Amino acid sequence: MKKHFRIALAGNPNCGKTCIFNALTGARQHVGNYPGVTVESKSGYFKLKDVEIELVDLPGVYSLSSSSPEEDVVFQELTKPGIDLILNVVDSTIPRRSLYLTTQLAELHIPMLLAFNMSDDAEKKGMRYDIPKLEKYFGAPIVQTIGCRTDGVRKLVEKLSSTLENLDDHGVPMLTYGADIDDAINAVAQKIDALQVGKYAHIPSRFFAIKLLEHDTAAMRLDEFKSVHAEVDEQIKHLWSKHAIEAETFMADRRYAMLAGACSGCITMTQERRREISDRIDSVMTNKYLGLPIFLVIMYLTFYFTFICAEPLMGWIEEFFGWIADGVKHCWPDGKLDYLRHFVTDGLIGGVGGVLVFLPNILFLFFAIAILEDSGYMSRAAFVMDGIMRKFGLQGRSFVPLVLGFGCTVPAIMATRTIESERDRTVTIMVLPLMSCGARLPIYALIIPALFVEKYQAFVMWSIYIIGVVIALIAARLMRSTLFKGEGEIYLMELPPYRMPTFKSLLLHMWDRGKMYVHKAGTIILASTVILYICNTLPQKKIFDQDYASQITATEKISDEAARTAAVEKIEFAKQAEVMEYTISGRVGKMLEPIFKPIGFDWKLTTASIGALAAKEVFVAQLGVLYHEGETDEESEPLREHLVKNYTPLQGFCIMLFCLLSIPCLATLAIIKRELNSWKMAVIEAGALLVLAYVLTLIVYQLGTLLQIGTKLL
Repeated sequence: MKKHFRIALAGNPNCGKTCIFNALTGARQHVGNYPGVTVESKSGYFKLKDVEIELVDLPGVYSLSSSSPEEDVVFQELTKPGIDLILNVVDSTIPRRSLYLTTQLAELHIPMLLAFNMSDDAEKKGMRYDIPKLEKYFGAPIVQTIGCRTDGVRKLVEKLSSTLENLDDHGVPMLTYGADIDDAINAVAQKIDALQVGKYAHIPSRFFAIKLLEHDTAAMRLDEFKSVHAEVDEQIKHLWSKHAIEAETFMADRRYAMLAGACSGCITMTQERRREISDRIDSVMTNKYLGLPIFLVIMYLTFYFTFICAEPLMGWIEEFFGWIADGVKHCWPDGKLDYLRHFVTDGLIGGVGGVLVFLPNILFLFFAIAILEDSGYMSRAAFVMDGIMRKFGLQGRSFVPLVLGFGCTVPAIMATRTIESERDRTVTIMVLPLMSCGARLPIYALIIPALFVEKYQAFVMWSIYIIGVVIALIAARLMRSTLFKGEGEIYLMELPPYRMPTFKSLLLHMWDRGKMYVHKAGTIILASTVILYICNTLPQKKIFDQDYASQITATEKISDEAARTAAVEKIEFAKQAEVMEYTISGRVGKMLEPIFKPIGFDWKLTTASIGALAAKEVFVAQLGVLYHEGETDEESEPLREHLVKNYTPLQGFCIMLFCLLSIPCLATLAIIKRELNSWKMAVIEAGALLVLAYVLTLIVYQLGTLLQIGTKLL
């Protein structure tokens, strides 16, 4: 017997496949993306007696029709050599729909084991299965499981062990689609056999014949079978003349008819049927009037749990990396390779800290999302919001990430993995940076109190957030009408029964996302932070326009210690501002000043905007340096005074508008690249947002200047 087996785990969405995968593999999992697509790739390992098993968790699909990226990935995986067994998870509460995929898997003639999952729910519904008959029908052993329970897969493990020992004796499915269709399948299969394609020798020609007769996208583009297309067209024409049936639908109709016959003979219902508890809960949760308020409350609680509960951990992480940086500074005395010293403490250590400070948000967010998904509520949320979001070209599942975007765009983009439609998911990711995240709040907190009178401050803050939401929805509508034009995807509003999530499953879900963020996005963000550090510090200025040393010496004549300290700090910050102006970032700011002057920006605002690429909060810190002020709360008031002296309310509003709409932080761009698997999309996003921010800010500033709105210094 072999010592290593590769098993493909296949099934519909929401069939409990993930629970079974987690129960079998535990923490020995690897998560990534399939090459070229954003469909998630997940594999895990476990031992069965002395046999090593690799379990490949295929994306959840309803069929092998290749009408979505997920289905295409499953088709490609299952037609490649190397799969020893298919473990097909079936939702036993809805057998006719779940077994549709099973009929297609059976056509591959790869040994298969069927796991009739949620058998406890099926029993509650009064469903009884004739397992021996069904095993004979599909030519595969069947085991009943309860994937959400710790002991619910014990029988599956036992059956899996015996199945692997007898792979050579696996049964043959009793699948027939009627004499005429079977004749057409055999005619095409004979043509395929004549080609003797070695690449697909392990797959029966009958499987590809059926896919070609269905005009399946993945099968039709295979060059090896192009010469068979003439025979396929001939057989389809014959079936049309005899039965008036379409190529794309006739096999589906025959499969469902075949399943109806099989299920009627093998599945019985007891006379007494209990009404599902889920139905009673849904009468409230998806109610026409209560559904939306309840959804908003749950989203608020998710938002609160994610960002408020994570805040202490974020503070500890910041303090931890600050402690490490201080320790390095203490052990590395001044005067010895100072630039390298600052690079290590502020660039490398600060960069790592800047990456990992988001980790609590990631973990708590996906812990909360896992609860909503595993309990069955996420499908209800999509159902409640679907009608509203479709008016803007999206679907209900897009609303959850958009709401989470008010806290942090990075985990919000990662939350779009709950959106099954590739088109809707891409559009949601592209508009998410327009939601005003928490990192922009320090900018608003600086500008609004400084440049707007008290009675307008709340309105200005509210208007900035509303502007982001409105533009995001308009952008989504435009993209769905142009770049991502096409008919709305069929979205099956499946409402699975409510279930109690297992703590192990929640932790594994949280672990997967946290590990992915640290391993993938973390390296990109760290590299970007280091590059920005170099741009903000090089070249170093050696000769200054003023004699700062003599100015500091002159302050010794000031008798008042507090006044002397303040004067020294002012001189030091003036020197630091001159150093900043000399750096790459400062020079770029000076060079770009003529371009940004029409939107009300001087070189200092331009330079601060460049620094904000690392993180939006950097805008305030860098502006403080340029205006000879520090970053602490005690020194924030003088910085506001500088703003009052140098900028009008109109310029202040334009600063906030530009920061809202322009290029997001590098962490966001890194996650966009990670989730869409494309640097091109990340660059397009950055360029489009920069153009959008510039054009709209230009219109607002020039129109405000023309109408003399907010153009006077306070």
